[in-house]
Amino acid sequence: MSKGLVMSGSLGNCVHVAGAVHFLNLAENEGYDTMFLGPANSIDTIIAKAAEHRPVMISVGYRLTSSNAVLLVRELIEKSKKLDYRPTWVFAGTRPVAQEVRKLGFFDVIFDSTEDIDDCITFLRTGVFGPSNHSEIYAQKLTDRIRQKSPYPLLRHHFGLPSFEDTVAGISEIAASRVLDVISLGIDQNTQQYFFSPDKRNPDMDGAGGVPVRSEEEFARLKAAAACGNYPLMRCYCGTADLLKFAETLVRSIDNAWCAVPLCWFNELDGRGERKLYQTIVDCQQMIRWHGENNIPVEINEPHHWGLRDAHDTVSVAMSFLSAYNAKKYGAKDYISQYMFNIPNSISFSMDLAKVLAQIELTESLSDNNFRVYREVRAGLPFLSSDLYVAKGQLAASTSLAMNVSPHIIHVVGYSEAEHAATPEVVIESCRIVRGVVRSVLHGNALAASDPEVQRRKQELLKEANVLLSFIRDSYSDRSPDPWGDAAVIADCVKRGILDAPHIIKNAEFTGSLTTRMHGGKCLAYDPSKGVYLSEEARLDQILGKENGCGKKQNCCDKHGQRRSKLSSVSG
Repeated sequence: MSKGLVMSGSLGNCVHVAGAVHFLNLAENEGYDTMFLGPANSIDTIIAKAAEHRPVMISVGYRLTSSNAVLLVRELIEKSKKLDYRPTWVFAGTRPVAQEVRKLGFFDVIFDSTEDIDDCITFLRTGVFGPSNHSEIYAQKLTDRIRQKSPYPLLRHHFGLPSFEDTVAGISEIAASRVLDVISLGIDQNTQQYFFSPDKRNPDMDGAGGVPVRSEEEFARLKAAAACGNYPLMRCYCGTADLLKFAETLVRSIDNAWCAVPLCWFNELDGRGERKLYQTIVDCQQMIRWHGENNIPVEINEPHHWGLRDAHDTVSVAMSFLSAYNAKKYGAKDYISQYMFNIPNSISFSMDLAKVLAQIELTESLSDNNFRVYREVRAGLPFLSSDLYVAKGQLAASTSLAMNVSPHIIHVVGYSEAEHAATPEVVIESCRIVRGVVRSVLHGNALAASDPEVQRRKQELLKEANVLLSFIRDSYSDRSPDPWGDAAVIADCVKRGILDAPHIIKNAEFTGSLTTRMHGGKCLAYDPSKGVYLSEEARLDQILGKENGCGKKQNCCDKHGQRRSKLSSVSG
């Protein structure tokens, strides 16, 4: 059923109608009938058309001189009295024109060219525009908010200052700006690791890496600070100890929008916790189950951690699949799949896009009615320059690239991250930069994803990731009924170097020896002793060869009579 007729055109001698056409397109998408009046309409024409067709909304525009606009609007005010009803009146113009027209107090809504698409969509859906205390118009559950803002992606930004009070004030400032949908709390290491063990905290480290939060009540204060503007959702990373207890605290205090938990990290592997690798994976699986049972979305904060540590692209792609596989196996219903672009930071844009497209294809091969996948994109942390002007350009460029995959969520990285932690001003400005990119490409980006080189690399990565995943499944099939979802198997793969990254410190427990090099814009496995790049099959052969004591010759496990894994497709 139609929501009614929306009529739009320009006034007087103004011939600029692009905005009118775009507004009508949005209105049509939202279920309205539309009528385009064209350029340069007299006031008499507007009133006559309104009397004849009785639209529920009339949008008029003027983008020339302010003084002329005022004269036209005064005439419109007077002649609109002839109508026997009042439609919703909308005006659109340049900021100076809008400023003068606003003083006349006639229009219900005035667009001054600084709005984003989502502002217009929200108005068409709810009738509310601009700063508002109507919290009910802003969905407070993640999946509802994604649907509410579609096709515009949600924007999320990390925020947490060393001072708790400064963080409270900053959250209110950010919420009031209405540029951000999700505030992702950045908590300090003492909070993340020792929230329930205050005696273990080092006071000298308070505020290191984020905001110090010392009680559930303080978390609640942070949430309350966001109750203004566009009422952004709030979320926080998981703890690195007492994970389920911390998760329950976050749900009670900040209504945690979704859980983000790593599969293999925040432990002995990276020094961000004291847990053993196997226990970390078990904890992750338990966290998935608990959040799934409570209908809270889950993100496995995993694949990009491998890329950040210079693992070759194949590992990052395979870990995207393994992360989603574990999320589905252990009960997640709504899965947030994050794709960090620009890692390693010397990867080319085309090869980066190919990698993410391969990750998406494998991840979304698991989706069904009971496992819904949402795409989240972000710029890579190492990508941004400490020159803030350069960083702003890089943020915009990375966002434009990421829009090729039609994300549901954009994790905005503050342009200052390489130089200093994001202040409220940086958060707001970074979001506006990203909004500018989204506005420009949302309805017609360059089709980089169809580039032949991108597609070739994507297919290559799918093949190589299938080799790795099939190797894991088949090699451990006699030890586990489901190797991909088995914590012991995944931990053993990391320890043996089947899943490996150059930055992992090697010792008696972690025996991998992966070396990688950039080549042709790609991150590839490399054999420095021979000066050659390695296919995944060759790399895995080398691992088996070392374990069997026969050096690095390929096919050594055949030589020793070992059964080699069948390198079948993941879907096989």
